[in-house]
Amino acid sequence: MAPLYALVLAVAVTAPLFAPGYLLLRDAVSTPRSYPTDAALGLSEAAPRALPQDFLLAVASSVVDGGVVVKALLVAGLWLAGWGAARLSAVLLPDAGVGGQCVAATVAIWNPYVAERLLQGHWSLLVGYGCLPWVAAAMLRLRTAPGEGAPFAALVFWIAAAGLTPTGLILAAIVALVGVAVPGAGRPRRQCAAVALAAATISALPWLTAAALAQTLSPSQAAGVVPFAARAEPGLGTLLSLAGLGGIWNSEAVPASRTTTFAIVGTAVLLAIVVAGATVALRRPAARPLLGLAAVAVAAPALMATGPGLAALEALVTALPGLGVLRDGQKWVALAMPGYAVAGAAATTLLRRVPAAATALACCAALLAVLPDLAWGVGGQVVSVRYPAAWPAVAELVNADPRPVAVLPPGSMRRFEWAGPAPVLDPLPRWVRAEVRSTGDLTIGGRTVPGEGTHAREVEQLLLAGADQERLAAAGVGWVVVELPGTRSAAVDLDLPVSYRDDDLVLYRVGGEAETRPGTRPVQVATHLAWLALLAAGPLAAAQAWRRRSAVSPEPPR
Repeated sequence: MAPLYALVLAVAVTAPLFAPGYLLLRDAVSTPRSYPTDAALGLSEAAPRALPQDFLLAVASSVVDGGVVVKALLVAGLWLAGWGAARLSAVLLPDAGVGGQCVAATVAIWNPYVAERLLQGHWSLLVGYGCLPWVAAAMLRLRTAPGEGAPFAALVFWIAAAGLTPTGLILAAIVALVGVAVPGAGRPRRQCAAVALAAATISALPWLTAAALAQTLSPSQAAGVVPFAARAEPGLGTLLSLAGLGGIWNSEAVPASRTTTFAIVGTAVLLAIVVAGATVALRRPAARPLLGLAAVAVAAPALMATGPGLAALEALVTALPGLGVLRDGQKWVALAMPGYAVAGAAATTLLRRVPAAATALACCAALLAVLPDLAWGVGGQVVSVRYPAAWPAVAELVNADPRPVAVLPPGSMRRFEWAGPAPVLDPLPRWVRAEVRSTGDLTIGGRTVPGEGTHAREVEQLLLAGADQERLAAAGVGWVVVELPGTRSAAVDLDLPVSYRDDDLVLYRVGGEAETRPGTRPVQVATHLAWLALLAAGPLAAAQAWRRRSAVSPEPPR
C-alpha cells in the first residue's frame, strides 16, 4: 500500500514530464545524447560538480534517449524517497501501521525542499535525497538484526546510488555514520562505519580524482558563499524557513504558495506534525540519532547564513576550495528528511482515542493542502521541452568534426523563448563530442560569481573584441556557436565562415585544434567504472544472499 501511495505522489509531482520532450530548467539539462568527453569525466576547466552523473548519462544515452533517462531517474528518486521513508518508519515504528507509513511518505515527497530543488533543476540531487531513508534503514538493520551479508550489500548500494552527485554522496555518508549510533546487538559499530566509509570513498573517487588531476578548484569559489546562503521566507526567519524545509537561496525557484505569508501556515502544519510525532519517536532509542540529525540539519544552515557564519565559511572556502560544496547551505536540510518522516509516522499514534487511520488521513490531507502547487510539475513549471531543429543540426555538424567550441553570449545561463521564462544552463556542452569552452560564470542578483574557466574567459574576450579567424584558431577554437535570440549583434560582428544559420543558432567554422592533454583519461574512466561496479555489486550480493536463503528448505515433519 505505502509503495503504491508513494508512487502516486511522485507521479502527481512529475506528471508533465511524461509528455515527449526534455527536462530543461535552470540547472537541469537533458539532451538526446551525451558523450564521455573530458568534461563528462571531470577533466575540463570546470570544477567536477556533476560527477559521476555526466558519465552515467553518457553511457546510458548511448542506449536510451538521454531525456528519458533523466526523467526516469527523477521520478524514481521521488518514489524512492516516499517508499524509503515508509519502509524506515515500518522498521522503527511498526505500531504506526500503514497509515503512519503513508504520512512518512507524504512528509518525504510533499514538502518545500522537493519543490524548490525541482524548480532549481537539481534532479540528480533529488535522486540522492531519495536514497537517504534507505541508507538509514540498511544501517538500522545492520545494527539491530544482521543478516548474512544482505544488509551490507544494501548499505553499499544505496550509498553508491546517492553518489550520483558529490552532494548526494556526502548526505548519504552522513546519514550512514549517524546511524552507526543506533543501539543494538547487531554488527559492531566499527565494522558498520568502516563499510560505510569504504563505500563512500570508492563512490567519491570520480570527483576526488578529477579535482586532483585537473586542479580546477579555485579560491574564487568563496565569492558564491553570500549569494548561495539560505534565505528567509515571508513571515518566517531563516531558522523557521529551514525548519519548514524551505529557504533556498534562489527566490525565483520557489512555489507560489511559499512566496506569501501563507508559507507560515505550511511551516506550522509541517512542524506541528513533526514535533508532535517526535515526542513519541524519542521513546524509541533507535530513532534518536535520526531525530538529532534533523535538528542539526536545520540549525547548522541557519548558523551558516548569519554574518559570522558567512565570514567563517568564506574564509574556509578560500583556504580549502574543495569545501565550496558547502556554499548552498539549504541543500543540507535534506538530512532532516529521515527524522521528519519517522516523526510524521509517530504522530499517527499520539491520539489513542482516535483511530490511527483517521489521524493519518488528516495528516496527509493537511500536508497536501498547504503545498497545493507542488502538484503537476510545481504548478506547471517543470515540464517537457522540445528543442528547435537547429540544435540537433548543429550538434551533428560539430560531432562530425569535434574540435573545441566557443559559445556566445557570455556566461553559463541562457533564456530561450522556446524553453519557457526561466533561465537554463547551456545545453550545448552536454550534446556534442567536442570540448565546449565555458567560463562557468554565474550572475546572481547583479553579482557575478566567477567560474573556473580561465582559458574559456580568454577566448570569450577574443570573440567580444572581434578577433579574426587566425587568432581564434591559434587560441584553440575550432567552432563558434552563437545561441539566439538576444545575440544577433554578436552574430553579425563575427567575420567568420558560416556553416549553419537560422533563427535559433549560428555555427561558425574556425578550424583550431584541441590542446594535447596528459594521459589522465584512463585513470578517470577507471574511477567511474569502480563506482559503477560498486553500484552493481549491491543488487548482485543481495540476490545471491536471497538465493542462499531460498535454497535452505525446512526439514520435513517426522
